[in-house]
Amino acid sequence: MPEPSLEQLVNRALAEDLGDGDVTTASTVPAGSKAHATITQKQEGVLAGLATLREVVRQAAPSVTLTLHASDGDHNPAGTLVAELDGDAAEILLAERTALNFLQHLSGIATLTARYVAAVSGTQARILDTRKTTPTLRALEKAAVAAGGGVNHRFGLFDMVLIKENHIAAAGGVAAAIQAARAMYPELPMDVECRTRAEVDEALAARAPRLLLDNMSCDELRSIVDDVRGRAELEASGGVTLDTVRSIAETGVDYISVGALTHSAPALDLSLLLDRQ
Repeated sequence: MPEPSLEQLVNRALAEDLGDGDVTTASTVPAGSKAHATITQKQEGVLAGLATLREVVRQAAPSVTLTLHASDGDHNPAGTLVAELDGDAAEILLAERTALNFLQHLSGIATLTARYVAAVSGTQARILDTRKTTPTLRALEKAAVAAGGGVNHRFGLFDMVLIKENHIAAAGGVAAAIQAARAMYPELPMDVECRTRAEVDEALAARAPRLLLDNMSCDELRSIVDDVRGRAELEASGGVTLDTVRSIAETGVDYISVGALTHSAPALDLSLLLDRQ
């Protein structure tokens, strides 16, 4: 995420939490109190989102010294020390929840992605994310997918032509949609959703470079992989889970897109503990 965008995002998150002021800290923590705090990873998993931690501390705790002991993409055991903070106690407490919210959410995405990547190890399939992301957090969530070993699909509506069933219906067919998109955006990569074998044949005839095979059985995928034989890249999608992803990968597809990486990843447990100095 570009720095100005990250700055604005963190600013909004802090404002949402702070409101008119931290009434608990104001009433219980003596002004000028100094503290040492540690951020610890309480679950095994892949860490992601340290840029957000740095930005939260920069804005909410400018007098606090942040020391990082881990990096994005690290697969850490439970108990790993992630960071230390030293300085004004009130500033640390202001930064705490917003920093942890970002870290836990993004590390959860990285950890789930790593589980999918491990599940297809030894096959040629690569795990892709989707646009099923939290509004305004897409860049951060896609970075977390990359930290977990996944591959980023298109970022948005502007950087790839992805022809889906509604586009096909509006255009009047697979071939018509492909021809119209290629004429207007010849420089952009293209992916074409196919729900049936007939649509696969039509997309191939129109020289589509990648086919998104939607909600097909492993037998159907395997048959299409055998027939396509390098004429197009193949991406499987639809209802993919950790229980099914290995079987899908073993059909020989090139990519498997998984919306759950970003819309259903559980948060990774991290904590911040403070000691007054």
